[in-house]
Amino acid sequence: MLNSLWRYKFSLLILLGISGALIPAYANYRILGYRGLAYSQAEAVPTSTVALVFGAGLRRDGTPSDVLRDRIDSAIELYSAKKVRKLVMTGDNGSADYDEVSAMKAYAVDQGVPEGDIVLDYAGFRTYDSCYRAREVFGLWDIVAVSQEFHLPRILFTCNSLRVHAVGYRADKHNYVRESSWALREFAARTQSWVEVVITHPRPKFLGRKEDVF
Repeated sequence: MLNSLWRYKFSLLILLGISGALIPAYANYRILGYRGLAYSQAEAVPTSTVALVFGAGLRRDGTPSDVLRDRIDSAIELYSAKKVRKLVMTGDNGSADYDEVSAMKAYAVDQGVPEGDIVLDYAGFRTYDSCYRAREVFGLWDIVAVSQEFHLPRILFTCNSLRVHAVGYRADKHNYVRESSWALREFAARTQSWVEVVITHPRPKFLGRKEDVF
């Protein structure tokens, strides 16, 4: 009896261990399959309604980080090439003294983008939230997602799985501090995204009322 119980527990542990290894591997395999939907040249990007620009942190003085600045510059390239009509800045405004999206807008306006063509999503706390809110709050069904190459497959998997047709535009313009740590962090983030999209289907931290981009 004890031997049978021990064998059952041991088999269960083995099964859980295998599942724990296979799920992250499969999740990353599926999500990395979306790399083919990302473009490096603005001229090659299909015309869409908006560029969805993802937040990436601020400097101590409240201006966009190097990573974020390159994302905004890339979105401006799409806007200037008339590939998109609007820029939707999605990021973290979780406290009164931290406002990614207003800093993103200020930078874009300084670069010559009309203020009326910039829309702010103050509750894009995570990639999943930004993609979910793009559809449910802003009514977007067709976007160009703007981020660095390491991040785009997860964005494209999430948006397209949530019925927001998305292609990507790579914003890799420089080498970045801590770039070497992105691979491990993104491996875990892709696994979490796959679980959320396929299994748990959480609602964003904040949804709010619908807004009209146009």
